Amino acid sequence: MPLRLATFNIENLMSRFDYSGYRNQLKQDRVLRLFEVHSEAEYQRLEEARTIAHTDDTRQMSALAIADCDADILCLQEADNMAAVQAFEYGYLFRMVGNGYRQKYLIEGNDKRGIDVAVLVREETRDGQRIECIDVKSHAGVTYSDFGLYTDALAGSQVPGDRIFRRDCLELEFRIGGHPFTLFVVHFKSMGPARDGLDGRTATMPVRRAEALAVRRIVEQRFGREGVSEAAWAICGDMNDYQERVDILGDRRTGYAFNPVREAESALDVFSGDGFAENVMRRRPELDRWTLFHSRGPQERHLCQLDYIWLSPALAAKNPTAVPEIIRGGQPYRTIFPKGQDVERYPRTGWDRPKASDHCPVVVSMDV
Repeated sequence: MPLRLATFNIENLMSRFDYSGYRNQLKQDRVLRLFEVHSEAEYQRLEEARTIAHTDDTRQMSALAIADCDADILCLQEADNMAAVQAFEYGYLFRMVGNGYRQKYLIEGNDKRGIDVAVLVREETRDGQRIECIDVKSHAGVTYSDFGLYTDALAGSQVPGDRIFRRDCLELEFRIGGHPFTLFVVHFKSMGPARDGLDGRTATMPVRRAEALAVRRIVEQRFGREGVSEAAWAICGDMNDYQERVDILGDRRTGYAFNPVREAESALDVFSGDGFAENVMRRRPELDRWTLFHSRGPQERHLCQLDYIWLSPALAAKNPTAVPEIIRGGQPYRTIFPKGQDVERYPRTGWDRPKASDHCPVVVSMDV
């Protein structure tokens, strides 16, 4: 009874215009800087036109990427609200997959920009097994004090009463053909720029580590410490951290080299360190696990995995040959692919944009 489970950071599936760039150039789109804008009203008109034109191509590619996943359960990150999800599903995704995701779940979380995690679910798996959602629960209100996770490392940016999750940990209980399956969907704290003498990843790691510890606590409370290894569950989402990366050396003229690097520390060690869960992406070759291309110029370029499907020990053992697929057809042409990995891009893909997202969807087919 295979279930196809996918996760995808769809990148700013928004239903609102953002006019803050008029007063803050750091938030202003680069194309508008090429033109003289004489008033805020003129800026708003231009921003509306730019956003609408850019979004249409982007969402066609997002829908193509989701269609290529062919998932029964799809976890999304960076969804504005349910109205945005419904409009995207009806206007774009439906044209790619037809009647697919009748069940949709989104609960407003903590993100200051208003982006949330969402879950889209088919009524049946491809082989006709009914998918029933029994319960949906938000954990957005959990604080550091609630779980005893406040540490000195958080003191510079957090207080004990702050909420742990930057968005949410959305918990969904399913019956797949009558069999129980529990899903936890997250979107951890982003890395951001360097600060306080630390690179962005290091500076924000205490927050992500607390988020990972909180997810683990939620799973253990749900199944009990002894039951965690026997239950069927998965943790999906954009975790904004990695345990390994592939550094990219060289240039277009002389050619590229790809150097795998193992990180000494990651917030995700909370999941993998003692076998709590398995990152099944590690079943792929070392150079072929990436879901995002990071670049801040020729001196800082790497490929890394930010998007995860962690399986419980029981599910991982039950599916020893399950290997995730990574959908990369929506990546822009600036993404540097290791030899042999390049794929055919979707129509109208640009050098930097339009694109399906800055992230690649990940999907795995497994027996629950």
